[in-house]
Amino acid sequence: MRAAGIQSLNADLVYGLPHQNMARLDHTVSKVLELAPDRLAIFGYAHVPWVSKRQQLIDGDALPKEVERYELATLAAQRFVDAGFDTIGIDHLARPADTLARAARSGLLRRNFQGYTDDTCPTLIGLGASSISRLPACYIQNAPATAAYIQRIESGTLAGSRGHVMTEDDRLRARVIEMLMCDFRLNRPALHQVFGDTSNIVDPLIAQVATRFRDYVELSENYLDISRAGRPLTRIIASWFDAHVPDGVKYSQAS
Repeated sequence: MRAAGIQSLNADLVYGLPHQNMARLDHTVSKVLELAPDRLAIFGYAHVPWVSKRQQLIDGDALPKEVERYELATLAAQRFVDAGFDTIGIDHLARPADTLARAARSGLLRRNFQGYTDDTCPTLIGLGASSISRLPACYIQNAPATAAYIQRIESGTLAGSRGHVMTEDDRLRARVIEMLMCDFRLNRPALHQVFGDTSNIVDPLIAQVATRFRDYVELSENYLDISRAGRPLTRIIASWFDAHVPDGVKYSQAS
């Protein structure tokens, strides 16, 4: 691929797989390092057999438990850091010269449905069944079932089956969550510059987070920072700013 002119190569690794252990993952990482990718993503396997029926074929007892998952993720990330990669957000790594690493250092890192990116374009077009598109004003999801998606395409209609129109409150909260996921910092002055006075929405939530996660965040006049010890909890901390987390929904193990 490099001989064909591809300038940046990415590899995705998954931890928490059935029968996966430290030795097996360490062997995988060694093989990946031989390929010398420019950037990586390390994702946790999401076991949701109540959603994905085919996962019922997987023996749940063969899956690593919560502590094991954390140890697997830590092992993989540390191996790549030791090999000279920079950590990017919560689950990506990149070589220092890669554009993703440069974006992280300059404060231009963004996150979308595909993970972290250095592309600041506000529009993302999703192709294929279940994929999600993001437009400045809304989200749109294509028909999740492959057969339904194909039927929509072949009939000449649009593939989208549901969506959500973004309110100003949605846009504000989305930016707060993105800040925390990308920079581990909620930047009040930057929010004010784009959204105006946000104190009535953001300040009460900041106070709740500062109390609930007091051992993992640092609060100052202009910033809420997630400490290094708190970074494994970033998803949970960011979710406190999400107004659309449904009650009673069952998720996979935390990653």
